Amino acid sequence: MTVHKQTASLNWDDLRIFLELARTGSLSAAARALRISHATVGRRVAALEEGLGRRLVERRADGYGLTADGEAVFALADGMDERALAILRQASSQGGREAGLTGTVRLTTTPALADRFLMPRLGPFRARHPGIDLEVMVDNRSLSLARREADIAIRLARPQHGDLIARRLATMGYGLFTAAGAPDAVIGYDEALADLPEAVWLARHMVGRRVAFRSNSLQTQLAAAKAGFGVALLPFWLAAGEPDLMPVPGEAPPLEREVWLVLHPDLRDVPRVRAVIEHLVVLFTAEFAAAPDRQNCQFAGTQA
Repeated sequence: MTVHKQTASLNWDDLRIFLELARTGSLSAAARALRISHATVGRRVAALEEGLGRRLVERRADGYGLTADGEAVFALADGMDERALAILRQASSQGGREAGLTGTVRLTTTPALADRFLMPRLGPFRARHPGIDLEVMVDNRSLSLARREADIAIRLARPQHGDLIARRLATMGYGLFTAAGAPDAVIGYDEALADLPEAVWLARHMVGRRVAFRSNSLQTQLAAAKAGFGVALLPFWLAAGEPDLMPVPGEAPPLEREVWLVLHPDLRDVPRVRAVIEHLVVLFTAEFAAAPDRQNCQFAGTQA
């Protein structure tokens, strides 16, 4: 690829946004990952193309693809963002140790855990650490810790890739719940989540039952159960506080899912991050203390 314009003034942010668009193939997906608007993604990629004097992406039926020049730029730039982010994490780690218990900690988790479990229990943390600002990003997707989309993640599966510290916080048990007088129907997940462990369990043990309601939201399924649509598979901790619901006895083997706390090793010694971790461990230990044999608080890989 021949570049006719001077590249010494190449804007790194434009290149970083181009890399995300190249990886995701979608303006909206790149915007979500970078936490900017999709219009900004399009504008910054266009600015990069203008600066290089080459068209890098093209609109296709299934999203955005790379032109030949785009492939060449991607091959040269791929990995640059990871190295730059490693520098930022190192600087953040050093700055965090110097700042102590002040600054922002970004936490990501699922909507149900954020709204129904964490938020009612975070008041004592705020009182104890008034200098720490929490930013909670509610998302069913696994945001990238390596790209600093979050500092800490609470996930329902152990990460299989990446240099991450993972700690099992608890094991959540699930049961079937319904409202009085509700029909013998199932409240399930939409087809996009057919591979989710909860959806697989329902498909295996509720064979032949009508699915009267579907949703990709656990809290919406809870609301549907309370509204009388049928039987929902819910975590015990979530259903326990709902007087309108009652457990449904059955002989099917129970479903359990592990809750994992995940962070990047570069942030393990940052005081404000450690403070959040310690509070989260206390919360989950207290909630699931009734089943101590299910608790495994050892770290996988690097110890924190």
